[in-house]
Amino acid sequence: MELATPRMSKPRDAYYWRLLATAISFALFGLGGLCLRLLIFPLLACLPGDAQHQRERARRTISRLFWLFIRFMARSGVLTYEVEGADRLGRPGQMIIANHPSLIDVVFLIGLVRNANCVVKQSLWQNPFTRGPVRTAEYISNDGSMDMLDAAVGALKGGQTLIIFPEGTRTAPGTTPSFHRGAAAIALRGARIITPVVIEVSPTTLTKAEPWYRIPLRRVHFSFRVGADIDPQTFASQGPAPQASRKLNDFLHHYFIKELATDERSNKRPAP
Repeated sequence: MELATPRMSKPRDAYYWRLLATAISFALFGLGGLCLRLLIFPLLACLPGDAQHQRERARRTISRLFWLFIRFMARSGVLTYEVEGADRLGRPGQMIIANHPSLIDVVFLIGLVRNANCVVKQSLWQNPFTRGPVRTAEYISNDGSMDMLDAAVGALKGGQTLIIFPEGTRTAPGTTPSFHRGAAAIALRGARIITPVVIEVSPTTLTKAEPWYRIPLRRVHFSFRVGADIDPQTFASQGPAPQASRKLNDFLHHYFIKELATDERSNKRPAP
């Protein structure tokens, strides 16, 4: 799996070609979702194996196709990317926590982790292009209910890797991440380890309420940096569940703000 592409430095980089390639990418993504639902998953369902094997096959299939989608976007000139520390993702009972600057953050992370579970927004369960994959893979709907929290905790206790975006939605441009406490509560109840992933997108694109065709003047670069593991039991021992959850959430919030601020200062530093 190639985890880095050459980073382009031109201020303008084939704008109209990238616009066309972006349109093709989104069309392929939608068609891919329909093919999974109508063709690939029915065929996979004919293979032997219990419900768990069927779920794992679905997740691995989605993961491989997502990574092919990312590679297509990179090869067609839409974006470049680099991933640091990917070998530490995908462990049993691991909760992967990431900030959420772009629409395709989840595509990257699921593409990187072959058999991951993920908390996804509820609207994907009604979307005709995505409802087949998310239901067959048994991803968890982010409806804010206790059932959602229990499902996430159960997945972690069962040894699954869980990807979650504590903001619940994409970060508004020019603002810092704001984490909801639900992710911290899930981690304290079920995670063996918490692994933060800091995502940087430069220049910003596919942000909240931004249409796909509003692309920047230069090629977008995605940076994923896997941070040091965090032991949730360090916070679980600091008091009752609500207090421990608040402390863990505050720690994660400040961690991401600090890491993103460090990255921003590094990007502004003039080249030698």
